[in-house]
Amino acid sequence: MSTADFPNPFRPGAGHPPPYLAGRAAEREEFRRLLGPSPILENPILTGLRGVGKTVLLESLKPDARRRGWLWAGSDLSEAASLSEDHLATRIAANLALITSGLALPTAKKRRAGAGGSGDAPLTFEALLGIYRDTPGLPLDKFKQMLTTSWQAITTTRPEVRGIVFAYDEAQNLTNRPDREQFPLSLLIDAFQSLQRQGLPLLLALAGLPTLYPALAQARASSERMFRVLFLKRLNKRESEDAIRKPIEASDSPVRLSRVTVARIVEMSGGYPYFIQFICREVFDASLQRQRTGRRPAVPAREIEQKLDDDFFSGRWSRTTDRQRALLWVIAHLETDGGEFTVQAVVEKAKALLDRPFSSSHTNQMLASLANQGLVFKNRHGRYSFAVPLLDRFIRRQSPPETGG
Repeated sequence: MSTADFPNPFRPGAGHPPPYLAGRAAEREEFRRLLGPSPILENPILTGLRGVGKTVLLESLKPDARRRGWLWAGSDLSEAASLSEDHLATRIAANLALITSGLALPTAKKRRAGAGGSGDAPLTFEALLGIYRDTPGLPLDKFKQMLTTSWQAITTTRPEVRGIVFAYDEAQNLTNRPDREQFPLSLLIDAFQSLQRQGLPLLLALAGLPTLYPALAQARASSERMFRVLFLKRLNKRESEDAIRKPIEASDSPVRLSRVTVARIVEMSGGYPYFIQFICREVFDASLQRQRTGRRPAVPAREIEQKLDDDFFSGRWSRTTDRQRALLWVIAHLETDGGEFTVQAVVEKAKALLDRPFSSSHTNQMLASLANQGLVFKNRHGRYSFAVPLLDRFIRRQSPPETGG
């Protein structure tokens, strides 16, 4: 294979598994711990900013669960699943059917479960929805019966199975809708909490943006004791270097990056896995081209930043108003290194940077609007953070707002 044809090992993209999963050893060990006790006492939540690797980590936990005798059901929780309690039940029945469609529920248990028909019938998607529809009572009763019946069928035919992991990504999309008298988020919490108290080994593993846990706590105060929150932070220096070097070394690549180049990539990426993949892919391609002309590999920093701006940031920035951009400009110049900030800190900084600053009430209103746009989020302690990694760096690369606002 010629140098020009050598495949690029790096894979930037939403949820694409990297060639080497750096870090996250502590989170994986904590997940394995949560698979241990019976009854289940805590359920894992993987949360963090976009680009921090939640989807990849959640998917990487599947082999760990299967090796320990657990079945795995799950997918993304789209906004459609949040429309109603029936939509959520349909979503979970579809995932559950993938592991139950080859199983049959004996007739006696079918009658106790409230399911119709005679003889042993496979627990297909249609059968699971039939159990949900035909069970008397509220949606919670129907949902619990569907899960309980499935577990009965599994224990009858596969006694070696220790439990089921229900794993759902993008879980921040699941919300209650009191205006429509629909409470799918509360249904999910109440059902798993009840069944786990009864001793059923059904583990709920959720991944989502930092707004997920506050939403769970708001839906049910008792959920604070039900979940173990694992907040994924950026990779440290050593982990970032491993994410850069190991894919190149494992692929026997003709490209070799100097310590200076690796350090530059670490600094530009901020330790966020998505940005490491994005930058490394660009550096790898550029290095191959430079080798063909006999030049040393280098980081085309300006070109990469422009691509990142176009692909990752500009779309979000274009949807903001001029006044919102002025507020974001102020926030980006707070000395937080992309961390938490308060309304009061923003108000004080605006006085120093803008001719027409913001009042506390106006700042609160605008931050609420920016949170709805997915640019900032508010934690449970009343502090805010950027919801998009390295957004502060992007903002500082833009032209300053008119100081008059």
